[in-house]
Amino acid sequence: MTTTPFDFTPLLPPGLPPAAAPWTGLAAYSFVGGNNDPDGVPLDGLIEAMNTVLRREGRALATYNLAHGPLGYRPLRDFLVSKLKRDAGITCNADEILLVSGSLQALDLVNHTLLARGDTVIVEQETYQGSLTRLARLGVHAVGIPLDEGGMRMDVLAAALAELKARNIRPKYIYTIPTVQNPTATIMSEQRRIELLKLSQDYGVPIFEDDCYADLTWDGKRPPALYAMSGSGGVIHIGSFSKSIAPALRVGFIVAPWELMSRMLPLKTDAGSGSLEQMVLAEYCAPHFTTHVPELTRGLRAKLDTLIEALNEQFGTTAEFEDPKGGIFLWIKLPDNVDTMKLYQAALAAGVSINPGPEWSTDKAYSGSRLRLCFASPSHDQIREGVAKLAEVCRDQFGVPERSANVTRPAAP
Repeated sequence: MTTTPFDFTPLLPPGLPPAAAPWTGLAAYSFVGGNNDPDGVPLDGLIEAMNTVLRREGRALATYNLAHGPLGYRPLRDFLVSKLKRDAGITCNADEILLVSGSLQALDLVNHTLLARGDTVIVEQETYQGSLTRLARLGVHAVGIPLDEGGMRMDVLAAALAELKARNIRPKYIYTIPTVQNPTATIMSEQRRIELLKLSQDYGVPIFEDDCYADLTWDGKRPPALYAMSGSGGVIHIGSFSKSIAPALRVGFIVAPWELMSRMLPLKTDAGSGSLEQMVLAEYCAPHFTTHVPELTRGLRAKLDTLIEALNEQFGTTAEFEDPKGGIFLWIKLPDNVDTMKLYQAALAAGVSINPGPEWSTDKAYSGSRLRLCFASPSHDQIREGVAKLAEVCRDQFGVPERSANVTRPAAP
């Protein structure tokens, strides 16, 4: 028998994503991804919740979806009904909530329900990389709308919608992360949300609202969700427990009218998201969520303060950024001569991983000198050491910051 390895290459269909590289672990100083604070995981509470719920109804794991149907574990959906009403102003019932395997599956389900190759959607110019890569793979054209300190600019959106209508193009949706935007961490004001909803209704284009970071505001306050403010039902809302509890649990949710939900359900072909995770979350969150999240955000704010202090010390005024209103990311502008795609490669070789700006933007030129740092996962010491090493690499590669210009500025309040 021949020992020549079988070649699968001729059998692969066109359009597959690039081949994955073998996993080599996280960098020594990892500022990438949506990883959260290890110390912020409510481990004791989750252990207690798991023991309690498994003893009470663990035998239900013998049945797909615990016999609660394809929408997911009913007690967790019931918790979300009350949470969404309290925190986001959303009035819905449990049958309008679909539990999914993280917000990434939510993105896929909405996209596969609404989009076909050649369609057009509107997104924020700087937005979640996972959304951009999915749209590109689907062959969908993404029109980017710039942001300012208040989020997506409504004047530019209005002009874009008018221009597309003149070309007889009706976008399939307007994708926005209005509350603690990723990567800019801006929060869209209630007035701007009203303007967005009016434009949506005037042009007959639904809104796809990604609310995955909305729990992580420093003051615990947020404007009502677009879903809550819409009187027409033209908003699809997604959220997640990844940032409020733990990303590896892989539990997210979709809120949508049944007319659309009934078309998404047949596309969810995984026989249900992990039920044990749903059971544990329902058991833990009902009594503990409102006290856990403020404790988590206090820890995240402290890490952000450490990051800002380190950037001020190492980069001086050559690193520009706004103090985020919440979340786990800092969006940074370096001098124009810095190419963050090249900086990413050089920094990774030195043990520091960053997210280069062009991967998070529809305007590669505008974002070429920008980068995103996740401050939630590394320790305070790792933040300080990692930023110092990043500054050293940046100085070697681009002369930024100059050693003589490394002047500390006051930390953000």
